[in-house]
Amino acid sequence: MRILFATSEMDDFVQTGGLAAVAAALPRALRAVADVRIVIPGYPDVLRQMQGAERVAECPAEGNLPACSLRRGCTFDGLSVYVVECAGLYERPGNIYCDPQGRDWQDNDARFARFSSVAAALAAGKLDPAWQADLVHVNDWQCGLVPAYLEWNGWNVPSLFTIHNMAFQGLFSRGSLGRINAPGHAFQVDGLEFYGKVSFLKAGLQYATHLTTVSETYAREITTAEHGCGLDGLLRRRAGEAQLTGILNGIDESWDPKSCRDLVRPFAAGNWAERRENADHLRREFGLAVSRGPLFGLVARLVHQKGVDLVLAAADAIIHAGGQIVIAGKGDPAFEEAVYKAQRQRPQAIAAAIRFDPRQARRIFAGTDFIMMPSRFEPCGLSQMYAQRFGSLPIGRCTGGLAETISDDETGFLFADASTESFLGAIVRAFALFGRKRSLNRMRESAMARRFGWSHSASRYKDLYRTILAG
Repeated sequence: MRILFATSEMDDFVQTGGLAAVAAALPRALRAVADVRIVIPGYPDVLRQMQGAERVAECPAEGNLPACSLRRGCTFDGLSVYVVECAGLYERPGNIYCDPQGRDWQDNDARFARFSSVAAALAAGKLDPAWQADLVHVNDWQCGLVPAYLEWNGWNVPSLFTIHNMAFQGLFSRGSLGRINAPGHAFQVDGLEFYGKVSFLKAGLQYATHLTTVSETYAREITTAEHGCGLDGLLRRRAGEAQLTGILNGIDESWDPKSCRDLVRPFAAGNWAERRENADHLRREFGLAVSRGPLFGLVARLVHQKGVDLVLAAADAIIHAGGQIVIAGKGDPAFEEAVYKAQRQRPQAIAAAIRFDPRQARRIFAGTDFIMMPSRFEPCGLSQMYAQRFGSLPIGRCTGGLAETISDDETGFLFADASTESFLGAIVRAFALFGRKRSLNRMRESAMARRFGWSHSASRYKDLYRTILAG
């Protein structure tokens, strides 16, 4: 099978969330059974690493979308990567989605419409004379127009659209229709219209051949009003037509505490003295007081979805009971300031790094006793998988991928409601376990024995690709 994997980010080059990790790992897991090729926008970090990429096509302007180039290169391990090069759209400072002040780029509709139109043409064999796709696998709203352009141009290439988070929808004013060269008939309830706006996410949901989410639980949740973000009716229809599938994400094999180079002392299950060295180092790294109490961590985007407010509300209880807290991540400026304020008030017990450093994140997973994930919703989540592999027991709300990957009272703790009271109930259970060292170490061993590799998930995607192509 020839699969084009369209993504707006990838760990090899640039990362803002879990999509980047998936884009780096899933295509590699599929290489044994398919010719998988990536297509990604030409951000500065991508271009720096792809300097020797061969130009395979010049793409003329399409209405209000500027001309661009398509290059092809490969990663360090030979994975083929196409880069959509357009300096005016992608070579900018700041985040790949936002300006240096954290505001969405005003022309994100044109930026990702241009990317999607090139990806669709590439999949259809219109750009690389030596290759075309049997199927295109697209991800999140930034790629949502790929299935739409295939439909609007009459290119008979099936598409799979993976929803990583329904909360990010790519909403633009009706005036965006002209900028993205959408036909007039597309602005309707059975197209990309969403309450008077243009929705790139809805375009993917509407026009893709098949939909997936990143866990089975989330696939069910998004068909409800609570989690469907106004699109639950469309999703119920797709599910009723057997066109919505949940496939749990995995993590790559580098998440192994026995060989991780980012730890001060690699360790295996049962080597608890070596693991304590990582905890002691983490306290020194973050300037926390010496303590033999439990160390709690939060490694996440600092946004409402992740329950950062619940962590801050529970902080006093955790500290009064003898615990300490390490928080790492970026996000909503209000939450960033609230975390800084908590640190200033209790610098010996609360530490924060308002950034995302993947190497530091590994040290947090290896040095903490518990990782907090009080998410209001969590399509899949990766931190709970990383934490278990490194012997830190996750405390997560029973939602989405957390419900599928945390075994309550066996490899972590689950709680029911997105409330401080429910979360604190799980925190109390964690403190009780911490006081019983044998039980704590048995749970750590159970957690570290869990395997979340990509082989099973890749096999399910392979089977789904074949089903779509046969259809």
